[in-house]
Amino acid sequence: MTTTNPDTTVDIDSLYTKVSHVIPEVEWATMREDVRAILRLKKEKNAVIMAHTYMTPEIYHCVADIVGDSLALARKAQDVNASTILLSGVHFMAETAKILNPAKKVLLPDLQSGCSLAESITVADIEKLRAENPGAPVVTYVNTSAAVKAASDICCTSGNAVEIIQSLNAPRVIMIPDQYLARNIAAQTGVEVITHPGACEVHERFTPQDIRTIRQDYPGVTVMAHPECPPEVVAEADYSGSTAQMLSFVDREHPRSLALITECSMSDNIAAAHPEIDMVRPCNLCPHMKRNTLASIRAALEQDRHEITVDPATAAKAKVAIEKMLAVK
Repeated sequence: MTTTNPDTTVDIDSLYTKVSHVIPEVEWATMREDVRAILRLKKEKNAVIMAHTYMTPEIYHCVADIVGDSLALARKAQDVNASTILLSGVHFMAETAKILNPAKKVLLPDLQSGCSLAESITVADIEKLRAENPGAPVVTYVNTSAAVKAASDICCTSGNAVEIIQSLNAPRVIMIPDQYLARNIAAQTGVEVITHPGACEVHERFTPQDIRTIRQDYPGVTVMAHPECPPEVVAEADYSGSTAQMLSFVDREHPRSLALITECSMSDNIAAAHPEIDMVRPCNLCPHMKRNTLASIRAALEQDRHEITVDPATAAKAKVAIEKMLAVK
Protein backbone atom coordinates (compact mmCIF):
# COMPACT_ATOMS: atom_id res chain seq x y z
CA MET A 1 0.00 0.00 0.00
CA THR A 2 1.46 3.38 -0.96
CA THR A 3 0.39 6.93 -0.69
CA THR A 4 1.96 10.02 -2.20
CA ASN A 5 1.66 13.28 -0.37
CA PRO A 6 1.01 16.60 -2.07
CA ASP A 7 3.92 18.95 -2.58
CA THR A 8 4.47 22.12 -0.60
CA THR A 9 2.13 24.16 -2.84
CA VAL A 10 -0.89 22.36 -1.38
CA ASP A 11 -2.86 24.08 1.33
CA ILE A 12 -1.77 22.34 4.51
CA ASP A 13 -5.23 22.57 5.98
CA SER A 14 -6.59 20.54 3.06
CA LEU A 15 -4.68 17.60 4.52
CA TYR A 16 -6.76 17.93 7.65
CA THR A 17 -9.74 16.44 5.86
CA LYS A 18 -7.89 13.10 5.90
CA VAL A 19 -7.65 13.04 9.68
CA SER A 20 -10.43 15.31 10.92
CA HIS A 21 -12.40 12.31 12.14
CA VAL A 22 -9.66 11.39 14.64
CA ILE A 23 -7.71 14.61 15.33
CA PRO A 24 -9.53 17.56 16.92
CA GLU A 25 -9.08 20.85 15.09
CA VAL A 26 -7.40 22.43 18.11
CA GLU A 27 -4.72 19.70 17.99
CA TRP A 28 -4.26 20.05 14.24
CA ALA A 29 -3.48 23.73 14.76
CA THR A 30 -0.38 22.69 16.73
CA MET A 31 0.74 20.33 13.95
CA ARG A 32 0.41 22.55 10.89
CA GLU A 33 3.87 24.10 10.96
CA ASP A 34 5.64 20.78 11.43
CA VAL A 35 3.64 19.25 8.56
CA ARG A 36 4.47 22.20 6.30
CA ALA A 37 8.16 22.02 7.21
CA ILE A 38 8.34 18.25 6.63
CA LEU A 39 6.77 18.51 3.17
CA ARG A 40 9.26 21.25 2.30
CA LEU A 41 12.24 19.32 3.68
CA LYS A 42 11.32 16.17 1.76
CA LYS A 43 11.51 18.13 -1.47
CA GLU A 44 14.73 19.92 -0.54
CA LYS A 45 16.48 16.75 0.66
CA ASN A 46 15.13 14.42 -2.04
CA ALA A 47 13.75 12.28 0.76
CA VAL A 48 10.86 9.87 1.15
CA ILE A 49 9.17 8.91 4.39
CA MET A 50 8.33 5.27 4.90
CA ALA A 51 5.87 4.84 7.77
CA HIS A 52 4.66 1.75 9.57
CA THR A 53 0.96 1.14 10.09
CA TYR A 54 1.37 1.89 13.80
CA MET A 55 2.26 5.52 13.19
CA THR A 56 -0.17 8.17 14.42
CA PRO A 57 -2.64 9.55 11.83
CA GLU A 58 -0.86 12.87 11.27
CA ILE A 59 2.24 10.92 10.20
CA TYR A 60 0.52 8.04 8.43
CA HIS A 61 -1.99 10.10 6.43
CA CYS A 62 -0.34 13.51 6.10
CA VAL A 63 3.45 13.26 5.64
CA ALA A 64 4.26 9.63 4.74
CA ASP A 65 4.99 8.67 1.13
CA ILE A 66 4.98 4.91 1.62
CA VAL A 67 2.95 3.21 4.33
CA GLY A 68 2.41 -0.41 5.27
CA ASP A 69 3.39 -3.29 7.50
CA SER A 70 6.91 -4.67 7.74
CA LEU A 71 6.53 -6.80 4.60
CA ALA A 72 5.12 -3.95 2.51
CA LEU A 73 7.85 -1.58 3.66
CA ALA A 74 10.56 -4.13 2.85
CA ARG A 75 9.13 -4.69 -0.64
CA LYS A 76 8.74 -0.98 -1.35
CA ALA A 77 12.23 -0.20 -0.02
CA GLN A 78 13.63 -1.98 -3.07
CA ASP A 79 12.01 0.56 -5.40
CA VAL A 80 12.82 3.85 -3.67
CA ASN A 81 14.41 6.39 -6.02
CA ALA A 82 15.06 9.18 -3.53
CA SER A 83 18.55 9.67 -2.10
CA THR A 84 17.32 9.68 1.51
CA ILE A 85 14.87 7.35 3.26
CA LEU A 86 13.42 8.41 6.59
CA LEU A 87 11.97 5.37 8.33
CA SER A 88 9.14 6.31 10.65
CA GLY A 89 9.02 3.11 12.65
CA VAL A 90 11.59 1.26 14.74
CA HIS A 91 15.28 0.43 14.46
CA PHE A 92 15.08 -2.98 12.78
CA MET A 93 12.92 -1.49 10.00
CA ALA A 94 15.53 1.19 9.32
CA GLU A 95 18.23 -1.48 9.23
CA THR A 96 16.21 -3.47 6.70
CA ALA A 97 15.80 -0.37 4.53
CA LYS A 98 19.55 0.24 4.69
CA ILE A 99 20.38 -3.39 3.86
CA LEU A 100 18.19 -3.18 0.75
CA ASN A 101 19.49 0.31 -0.14
CA PRO A 102 23.17 0.40 0.87
CA ALA A 103 23.93 3.48 -1.23
CA LYS A 104 21.11 5.56 0.24
CA LYS A 105 21.06 7.58 3.43
CA VAL A 106 18.60 6.04 5.91
CA LEU A 107 17.43 8.13 8.85
CA LEU A 108 15.58 7.10 12.01
CA PRO A 109 13.91 9.91 13.99
CA ASP A 110 14.78 8.41 17.40
CA LEU A 111 17.52 5.87 18.07
CA GLN A 112 15.67 4.63 21.14
CA SER A 113 12.78 3.32 19.05
CA GLY A 114 13.64 -0.32 19.53
CA CYS A 115 11.57 -3.52 19.74
CA SER A 116 11.07 -6.03 22.55
CA LEU A 117 11.23 -8.87 20.02
CA ALA A 118 14.50 -7.69 18.48
CA GLU A 119 16.00 -7.34 21.94
CA SER A 120 14.95 -10.86 22.96
CA ILE A 121 17.22 -12.82 20.58
CA THR A 122 20.96 -12.94 19.86
CA VAL A 123 23.22 -14.75 17.40
CA ALA A 124 24.36 -16.97 20.28
CA ASP A 125 20.73 -18.02 20.82
CA ILE A 126 20.49 -19.07 17.17
CA GLU A 127 23.72 -21.05 17.37
CA LYS A 128 22.39 -22.89 20.42
CA LEU A 129 19.08 -23.68 18.69
CA ARG A 130 20.91 -24.98 15.61
CA ALA A 131 23.12 -27.22 17.77
CA GLU A 132 20.08 -28.63 19.54
CA ASN A 133 18.09 -29.10 16.32
CA PRO A 134 20.52 -30.11 13.55
CA GLY A 135 19.17 -29.75 10.04
CA ALA A 136 16.20 -27.58 10.99
CA PRO A 137 16.11 -24.34 8.95
CA VAL A 138 16.02 -21.08 10.87
CA VAL A 139 13.12 -18.78 9.99
CA THR A 140 13.59 -15.36 11.54
CA TYR A 141 10.88 -12.77 12.02
CA VAL A 142 11.89 -9.42 10.53
CA ASN A 143 11.50 -7.90 14.00
CA THR A 144 15.17 -8.68 14.66
CA SER A 145 18.59 -7.09 14.30
CA ALA A 146 20.67 -7.27 11.14
CA ALA A 147 23.10 -9.61 12.91
CA VAL A 148 20.33 -12.08 13.77
CA LYS A 149 18.99 -11.96 10.21
CA ALA A 150 22.51 -12.65 8.96
CA ALA A 151 22.66 -15.81 11.07
CA SER A 152 19.34 -17.08 9.68
CA ASP A 153 18.28 -19.05 6.61
CA ILE A 154 15.26 -16.95 5.68
CA CYS A 155 13.17 -14.14 7.12
CA CYS A 156 9.42 -13.83 7.45
CA THR A 157 6.76 -11.37 8.55
CA SER A 158 3.39 -11.99 10.16
CA GLY A 159 1.90 -11.47 6.71
CA ASN A 160 3.82 -14.22 4.92
CA ALA A 161 4.95 -16.59 7.69
CA VAL A 162 2.60 -19.38 6.58
CA GLU A 163 3.85 -19.21 2.99
CA ILE A 164 7.49 -19.08 4.14
CA ILE A 165 7.12 -22.16 6.37
CA GLN A 166 5.29 -24.08 3.65
CA SER A 167 7.91 -23.14 1.04
CA LEU A 168 10.65 -24.89 3.03
CA ASN A 169 9.00 -28.34 2.80
CA ALA A 170 10.61 -29.24 6.13
CA PRO A 171 8.93 -31.35 8.84
CA ARG A 172 10.34 -29.11 11.58
CA VAL A 173 11.69 -25.58 11.59
CA ILE A 174 13.22 -23.16 14.05
CA MET A 175 11.09 -20.01 14.11
CA ILE A 176 12.35 -17.07 16.14
CA PRO A 177 11.96 -15.00 18.19
CA ASP A 178 8.17 -14.60 18.70
CA GLN A 179 6.86 -17.63 20.57
CA TYR A 180 3.22 -16.69 19.99
CA LEU A 181 3.53 -16.06 16.26
CA ALA A 182 5.38 -19.38 15.98
CA ARG A 183 2.64 -21.26 17.84
CA ASN A 184 -0.08 -19.63 15.75
CA ILE A 185 1.73 -20.48 12.52
CA ALA A 186 2.35 -24.06 13.66
CA ALA A 187 -1.38 -24.46 14.21
CA GLN A 188 -2.07 -23.30 10.65
CA THR A 189 0.62 -25.33 8.88
CA GLY A 190 0.92 -28.53 10.91
CA VAL A 191 4.70 -28.14 10.84
CA GLU A 192 6.63 -28.76 14.07
CA VAL A 193 8.00 -25.39 15.15
CA ILE A 194 10.85 -24.93 17.61
CA THR A 195 10.80 -21.43 18.99
CA HIS A 196 12.31 -18.97 21.44
CA PRO A 197 10.65 -17.24 24.43
CA GLY A 198 10.36 -13.81 22.83
CA ALA A 199 7.16 -11.77 22.69
CA CYS A 200 5.86 -8.40 21.58
CA GLU A 201 5.30 -6.25 24.65
CA VAL A 202 2.18 -4.79 23.01
CA HIS A 203 0.40 -7.96 21.92
CA GLU A 204 1.32 -10.27 24.79
CA ARG A 205 -0.72 -8.10 27.19
CA PHE A 206 -4.06 -8.90 25.53
CA THR A 207 -6.15 -11.66 27.12
CA PRO A 208 -9.14 -13.77 26.03
CA GLN A 209 -11.19 -11.98 28.67
CA ASP A 210 -10.51 -8.67 26.92
CA ILE A 211 -12.30 -9.99 23.84
CA ARG A 212 -15.15 -11.54 25.81
CA THR A 213 -15.73 -8.20 27.55
CA ILE A 214 -15.73 -6.37 24.22
CA ARG A 215 -18.33 -8.76 22.79
CA GLN A 216 -20.49 -8.31 25.87
CA ASP A 217 -20.27 -4.51 25.73
CA TYR A 218 -20.55 -4.21 21.94
CA PRO A 219 -22.88 -6.92 20.56
CA GLY A 220 -22.21 -7.73 16.91
CA VAL A 221 -18.68 -6.31 16.91
CA THR A 222 -16.10 -7.90 14.58
CA VAL A 223 -12.87 -8.69 16.41
CA MET A 224 -9.53 -8.96 14.62
CA ALA A 225 -6.33 -10.02 16.42
CA HIS A 226 -2.72 -9.77 15.35
CA PRO A 227 -0.93 -13.17 15.26
CA GLU A 228 1.68 -11.85 17.70
CA CYS A 229 -1.07 -12.27 20.32
CA PRO A 230 -1.12 -15.47 22.41
CA PRO A 231 -2.97 -18.34 20.65
CA GLU A 232 -5.78 -18.30 23.19
CA VAL A 233 -6.42 -14.65 22.26
CA VAL A 234 -6.34 -15.39 18.53
CA ALA A 235 -8.82 -18.24 19.12
CA GLU A 236 -11.35 -15.75 20.52
CA ALA A 237 -11.13 -13.43 17.47
CA ASP A 238 -13.18 -13.54 14.28
CA TYR A 239 -10.10 -12.99 12.14
CA SER A 240 -6.33 -12.97 12.65
CA GLY A 241 -3.79 -11.48 10.28
CA SER A 242 -0.96 -9.04 9.80
CA THR A 243 -1.73 -5.34 9.77
CA ALA A 244 -1.89 -5.38 5.95
CA GLN A 245 -4.21 -8.39 6.02
CA MET A 246 -6.42 -6.64 8.56
CA LEU A 247 -6.64 -3.58 6.33
CA SER A 248 -7.58 -5.76 3.36
CA PHE A 249 -10.27 -7.45 5.47
CA VAL A 250 -11.76 -4.06 6.38
CA ASP A 251 -11.78 -2.91 2.75
CA ARG A 252 -13.35 -6.19 1.65
CA GLU A 253 -15.89 -6.88 4.40
CA HIS A 254 -16.86 -3.35 5.56
CA PRO A 255 -17.69 -4.35 9.15
CA ARG A 256 -20.19 -2.09 10.89
CA SER A 257 -18.39 -2.28 14.24
CA LEU A 258 -14.75 -3.28 14.65
CA ALA A 259 -12.30 -4.00 17.46
CA LEU A 260 -8.61 -4.41 16.66
CA ILE A 261 -6.51 -6.40 19.11
CA THR A 262 -3.27 -4.67 18.24
CA GLU A 263 -1.45 -1.34 18.62
CA CYS A 264 -3.63 1.74 19.16
CA SER A 265 -2.75 3.86 16.16
CA MET A 266 -3.90 1.30 13.63
CA SER A 267 -7.44 1.78 14.92
CA ASP A 268 -7.07 5.54 14.49
CA ASN A 269 -5.76 5.15 10.94
CA ILE A 270 -8.64 2.88 9.96
CA ALA A 271 -11.10 5.29 11.59
CA ALA A 272 -9.63 8.16 9.57
CA ALA A 273 -10.02 6.21 6.33
CA HIS A 274 -13.40 4.67 7.25
CA PRO A 275 -15.37 7.13 9.40
CA GLU A 276 -18.48 5.00 8.82
CA ILE A 277 -17.07 2.18 10.96
CA ASP A 278 -17.77 2.23 14.68
CA MET A 279 -14.30 1.58 16.10
CA VAL A 280 -13.87 -0.05 19.49
CA ARG A 281 -10.38 0.65 20.83
CA PRO A 282 -9.15 -1.95 23.35
CA CYS A 283 -5.61 -1.08 22.35
CA ASN A 284 -2.13 -1.08 23.85
CA LEU A 285 0.42 1.58 22.90
CA CYS A 286 3.85 0.67 21.57
CA PRO A 287 6.26 2.96 23.43
CA HIS A 288 8.89 2.53 20.71
CA MET A 289 6.64 3.43 17.78
CA LYS A 290 5.40 6.46 19.69
CA ARG A 291 8.90 7.95 19.74
CA ASN A 292 8.14 8.91 16.15
CA THR A 293 6.51 12.34 16.15
CA LEU A 294 6.16 15.17 13.67
CA ALA A 295 8.78 17.07 15.68
CA SER A 296 11.29 14.21 15.64
CA ILE A 297 10.74 13.60 11.91
CA ARG A 298 11.24 17.30 11.18
CA ALA A 299 14.43 17.41 13.27
CA ALA A 300 15.78 14.27 11.58
CA LEU A 301 15.31 15.82 8.14
CA GLU A 302 16.67 19.21 9.19
CA GLN A 303 19.78 17.77 10.85
CA ASP A 304 20.25 14.56 8.83
CA ARG A 305 19.97 12.54 12.03
CA HIS A 306 20.10 9.68 13.04
CA GLU A 307 21.78 7.93 10.12
CA ILE A 308 21.59 4.12 10.21
CA THR A 309 24.60 2.09 9.15
CA VAL A 310 25.06 -1.68 8.92
CA ASP A 311 28.39 -3.51 8.75
CA PRO A 312 28.79 -4.49 5.07
CA ALA A 313 29.60 -8.15 5.79
CA THR A 314 26.60 -8.46 8.11
CA ALA A 315 24.39 -6.63 5.63
CA ALA A 316 25.38 -8.96 2.79
CA LYS A 317 24.40 -12.06 4.78
CA ALA A 318 21.21 -10.48 6.11
CA LYS A 319 20.23 -9.41 2.60
CA VAL A 320 20.29 -13.04 1.45
CA ALA A 321 17.76 -14.00 4.14
CA ILE A 322 15.57 -10.97 3.37
CA GLU A 323 15.63 -11.52 -0.39
CA LYS A 324 14.74 -15.20 0.04
CA MET A 325 11.67 -14.02 1.94
CA LEU A 326 10.75 -11.46 -0.71
CA ALA A 327 11.04 -14.13 -3.42
CA VAL A 328 8.27 -16.19 -1.82
CA LYS A 329 4.89 -15.07 -3.16
